[in-house]
Amino acid sequence: MQIDRLQLQPAYQAIFGTLQKFILSGSLRPGDALPPETELAEKFGVNRSTIREGIRQLEAEGLVARASRKKLVVAVPGARDVAPRVTRAMVMNNVTFRELFDVAIMLEPYGAELAARLATLDDVEALDANLAKQRAQIAKGEPTIETDLEFHSLIAACSGNQVLLLSRAPVSMLLFKSFDIIAPDVDSAEHRNLVAHTEIVERVRSRDAAGARDWMERHMRDFERGWLLAGRGLDDRIDPSITYG
Repeated sequence: MQIDRLQLQPAYQAIFGTLQKFILSGSLRPGDALPPETELAEKFGVNRSTIREGIRQLEAEGLVARASRKKLVVAVPGARDVAPRVTRAMVMNNVTFRELFDVAIMLEPYGAELAARLATLDDVEALDANLAKQRAQIAKGEPTIETDLEFHSLIAACSGNQVLLLSRAPVSMLLFKSFDIIAPDVDSAEHRNLVAHTEIVERVRSRDAAGARDWMERHMRDFERGWLLAGRGLDDRIDPSITYG
């Protein structure tokens, strides 16, 4: 008779799993403080170092955050918590420009369409501020990549659709950072980027959903052309060296 050895879960993973269940079930709600380490150690019957390791996993997942040096509270993971992990996974799976673009060309225009329908005055003000920041950076010859990423995140945020926000973030983070490759080899790349952003914002402001979608698609196609003009192929792997920094 063949009997496989039991694969026992490390104690810190069991603690992580139990606390995660409390959070996801709503037993611990956003803003609630976690019990002190000493109390958790006593309840779980383990030492404090094991508790700390389980809590580190919760922090890495964005499920808890430090309100102070000693106080941990339940948090709601956002796109910035989720995106880096998924982005790293895509890099390690050797994703290509084509794979990323095929997804982005669906998500980004849809996000722009929703933004034109649903954006508030505060949303439009945030987009205007982003445009002003981008203009100033271009005038000073400063890199605009982070402002570009912020622009696309702001457009998606106008929708209020959390699934859209969370699903597009890792694709955007990886795809649009390749603008650093395009910009030096394509004349007026920064200017064309700004023009497209300005046109999209004007359509959002005027509630022109079809126009916003159309301009975002044109913007994405222009980005694709820039990639090719920079001497890259659609099936080229995205360079991991530009992904983080």
